Amino acid sequence: MRVLVVDDERGLARALQRGLTAEGFAVDLAHDGERGLEMATDHEYDAIVLDIMLPRRNGYDVVTELRARAVTTPVLMLSAKDGEYDVADGLDVGADDYLTKPFSFVVLVARLRALLRRPARVTAPVLEVRDLVLDPAARTLTRAGVAVALTGRELALLEYLMRHADRVVGKVELRDHVWDGTGEDVNVVEVYVGYLRRKLGRDAVATVRGAGYRVAG
Repeated sequence: MRVLVVDDERGLARALQRGLTAEGFAVDLAHDGERGLEMATDHEYDAIVLDIMLPRRNGYDVVTELRARAVTTPVLMLSAKDGEYDVADGLDVGADDYLTKPFSFVVLVARLRALLRRPARVTAPVLEVRDLVLDPAARTLTRAGVAVALTGRELALLEYLMRHADRVVGKVELRDHVWDGTGEDVNVVEVYVGYLRRKLGRDAVATVRGAGYRVAG
């Protein structure tokens, strides 16, 4: 099994390389985000261990770009940032797991092996509603052929609406599915619908008074 470790703490990266090699992995190292992205794109890895706070390009950007390039290699993020929103952001942009520093090497190896046991990613079908085209695997969106940049949460909200374009979706359902029941106030849905309308036009998401929202087909 070949693993790429991307971490600018060179001592830690070398220690991980030694430890993972002893566990039977072949390990390559990169010490900045740009180099990590290049290696992850040019070579085939079974898993990537990726720090968030990196020079040249941070871990969030690296994962986002990998998924945009349809690189589906499992990513385990490492970070000293341990807030629930930090973890959620890492998973939202496309990481498969998240481990906070300092961490147990035994746990890291166990999580890597768990990632490697998962079935290969199945590429999700491209969603098309009217002139909106959303590619969940690449995490890209176009409207009338023009690319529109959305945040991870905005993409998740629009994707859920597009998957259920045949009906009206209520705020509570959207909150529970897009925010994974994290205790957010239901009004966060209205806020993010506003963000989508500013980027896509007010007609992109219709309000059905007293019921919820809908992307009309």
